Parts: sequence; C-alpha cells; structure tokens
Amino acid sequence: MPKPIPHSRPWITAGDVRAVGRAVWSGRLAQGQEVAGLEAEVGAFLDLPPGVAVSSGTAALHLALLGLGAGPGHEVILPSYVCVAPLHAVEYVGATPRLADVDPRTYNLDPTDVRRRMSRRTRAIIVPHLFGLPADLDALLDLGVPLIEDCAQALGATYRGRLVGRLGAVSVLSFYATKLITTGEGGMILTRDRSLLARVRDRRDYDERHRHATRYNYKLTDLQAALGRSQLRRFPAALARRAAIARRYHRAWASLPIRLPNPGERSTHAHYRFVIAVPGRAAAAARRLLPLGVTARAPVFQPIHRTLGLPGFPGTEEAWRHALSLPLYPGLTASEQAQVIQAVRRIFP
Repeated sequence: MPKPIPHSRPWITAGDVRAVGRAVWSGRLAQGQEVAGLEAEVGAFLDLPPGVAVSSGTAALHLALLGLGAGPGHEVILPSYVCVAPLHAVEYVGATPRLADVDPRTYNLDPTDVRRRMSRRTRAIIVPHLFGLPADLDALLDLGVPLIEDCAQALGATYRGRLVGRLGAVSVLSFYATKLITTGEGGMILTRDRSLLARVRDRRDYDERHRHATRYNYKLTDLQAALGRSQLRRFPAALARRAAIARRYHRAWASLPIRLPNPGERSTHAHYRFVIAVPGRAAAAARRLLPLGVTARAPVFQPIHRTLGLPGFPGTEEAWRHALSLPLYPGLTASEQAQVIQAVRRIFP
C-alpha cells in the first residue's frame, strides 16, 4: 500500500521558521508586539479595527458571546453539523444551546429552521461558514438577531463581494494547526463595535487591574503571533493554491456520480476543505480510498444532536452520512493531487 497522503498538512516554510526564531531571540516570548502586529494586520485584511488575539477559536467564541451579553436565561442558536467548540462556548457563558438544522447541499445553517428555533430569549446565532463556503447571510441577517460569524474555516471567502467576517455583529477566527492560517493554537475576535472589542480585551487576561471581575487567561504568545504574521504575508498565495487545486478536482470529477462543492453566484469559496457528497456512506468510501494512498475523513466527527441524544435534524443526518472530505491544502504536490484524482475516479467510476 502506498504511503497515505495526509488529509491535512500545515504549510510551513523557511520564512515561518525564521520569523519564529526572531521572536525567540528577541527575548519577548509572551503577549507583546508580535501579538499587537497580528491583531492589526488581520484587522486590516478584513478592513476592520485591530482584533483581539486569544489562545484558541473556542476562547474567541466564549469572549464573543460574553461581549454580546449572552448568559443565563438566554438562548444561543448554533448548527448541529459542526464541531463541539460552539456548544462548549455557549455552555461556558451559562446560556442554553438551541440546535438548528443545516442545508445538506451547502452544509451551512438552514435559515428557515433557524427561524423555527428562535424565541424571545434568543441572544445570538453562531454562524459557521463551513468548509470555506459562506452561509446564507442575507436570510440570517433578516432574522434580526446578532450574528457571530465563525470564520474559522472561511477567512478570505466573500459573500456578495464582501469578505466574510464583516457582516455580522462580531466574527471569530481559529488559527489551529490545520486552519487557513496557523499559529499552532490560537484565535481572534473582530468587530466594528469598539465598545464590544474593549469588553473582550478586558476579559482576555486578568493581571494588574484595580477592580476585580471574572477574567480569563486567554492570551496568545508572541511566538505564535510571529508564525501567524508570516503566514498572513503569503495568505493570498495560499488561497490561490487552494483554488487551483479545487479547479483541478472539479475538472477531473465533473462526470462522476458525486456532488461537488458549489459556491453559487453570491459567494467565493476559501476551499478550506474539499467536501464531496458520495452516493453511499462516506465512511465506507474513506475505507476504500485508504489502500489507494488517500486519507479522507468525515469533515464533522459527529453531529451535536447525536452527541446530546436528540432526535430529528434530517439535513444534518444527510450531510453526516454522505459528506466526505478529501486532501486539499497549499502543500499538496502535483503528484499527490494526481493520486487523489485517480483514487476517487477508481472508487466512483
């Protein structure tokens, strides 16, 4: 069996290593100038004020919810078809999570189902742009509830010509090892609302304050930020590489009995994941691809409604059965791409 191509692989360059090395030799290892630089540069990329860098995407969601005033007695809507990080963040603030179904064609929140789940206690809606495809923001904004745009998988994607992360009340990013930009672990909160930013920044760390309040140790380090800044400098090239691989896959698989990702006319795709819908069980397809040297995965480990033992959510169930994520990342070589293409053709003739 050929050595399997990894499902994900961070794109680390010599420039990244030098950037982190300079941070190490500077002697300033904790939160400092590199963090401030990353905050300003990501904010500038999105045409927003400097963000608030934190230790993880989950920490970013937690502080975003606190910034919006979510807490006990409130409800927060989130999709069932997503990792459990948003659920944890809602639980951290003491709010009640309300799961909503997704459209299995896009894997994003179904606005009609979200409306059904709303109540007078709904404080916010967490809106992941899953796998790099923007959600239906027009319909979700029309609901009149503050949106937290979860751009962990969609930095650089656009909706109606505008970068995602600029349309909701607040947005969050993740810089985990396999994300579009990595700092190893890390995240960021961004918004136009400077008073919300101030509230979030105040809660990020707890030392040297005259008045006590519950705060957190959610700081990012300068070592991590140095890596993130280096990654951000070549981010347009990374997006272009992802788009080129996606185009190659589309051309190669257009006639196969699978459904390929389609951003539609309103959006551009960041191509964080290349997720196809297969005719049978995705898990079975992944098992067939592995002996051919391709590591494929279910892009969501388990829907939250199944984790919580809740019935229903037919769109989520369909997505979970049939969605299969294939290797797509900037470091994927041309020969590896060809291997992925041939393997998929072989199991879906």
